[in-house]
Amino acid sequence: MIGFQDKLIFENKANDLLAVGELLVDMISNEYDDTFQSAGYTKFPGGSPSNIAINVRKLGISSIMVSAVGEDGFGGFLVDRLRGEGLETQGIQRNPNSTSMVVVSKSKSTPTPIFYRGADYHLEYTPFLDEALKTSRIVHFSCWPVSKTPSRQTIERIIEEAREQRMLIGFDPNYHSGIWQKGEDGVQYVKNLISRVDIIKPSEDDAERLFGKDTPFRQLEKFLKLGVKLVILTLGENGAIVSNGSETRIFETLATDIVDTTGAGDSFWSGFYTAAIKGYTLQEALSLGFAVSAFKLKHMGAVVDLPKLEVIQKYYNL
Repeated sequence: MIGFQDKLIFENKANDLLAVGELLVDMISNEYDDTFQSAGYTKFPGGSPSNIAINVRKLGISSIMVSAVGEDGFGGFLVDRLRGEGLETQGIQRNPNSTSMVVVSKSKSTPTPIFYRGADYHLEYTPFLDEALKTSRIVHFSCWPVSKTPSRQTIERIIEEAREQRMLIGFDPNYHSGIWQKGEDGVQYVKNLISRVDIIKPSEDDAERLFGKDTPFRQLEKFLKLGVKLVILTLGENGAIVSNGSETRIFETLATDIVDTTGAGDSFWSGFYTAAIKGYTLQEALSLGFAVSAFKLKHMGAVVDLPKLEVIQKYYNL
């Protein structure tokens, strides 16, 4: 059990966070519009793991990104952006498929996405990835790479290796039928996967897609019954409820000014991981995760110019 007043214990390794999975182009409408009638869209680098890998470096810890993009202009754009953010790009695999893209409406609530997938799910298990696993403290991934083969086999192998290495495994159970391999029960696959990871952070929408409608506390119990060690159920403007299976705590939102919700969950993960690595208790790391998310919500785009974690901590008086 991970106690709220406990610090997460990590081995002394060269790298803090290994983020594996989708590196995408986010095309976000220039206007608030859930009907996709906007006259223009602006491209941003996207993909949850890549957002987190960039964010944690800004906040003050090290990261490695492993992903797959196309041998096209958008793939080059994403690789250049990672380099511009100070990340090494040896882990970015290039393949002949088109770089994956998400078209999304600018929104003050949950964005409505349209998915265009190509290169991302052709992620391979390489010697570089194997070495990155052995030299990292945390590994993080989302539903994207497990939703299709062959990248699913890569993640399955990563989980096995991470458990052997006693790494902390974070999983974003952002199931969406639109990204899942046709003809499969993706919901059941995700449920089976949850017992093999340490921490998950579903949103209310994620919970509903996996279990149907129910109250937040009942949804929380359903996740816990699947065997995960810590569940962080985010509730939008209503904050979040968090449980380690023995104790459940409520966290109020720190957001006061919402410009764009894209990437807010990734910002939470980033703040949480950074605080955990820096030696804060679980309670403190959760609070700092919500503070980083609130800071991001003030800005447009999934990746924003974050200051060091300590600056955000002081800003929110934590």
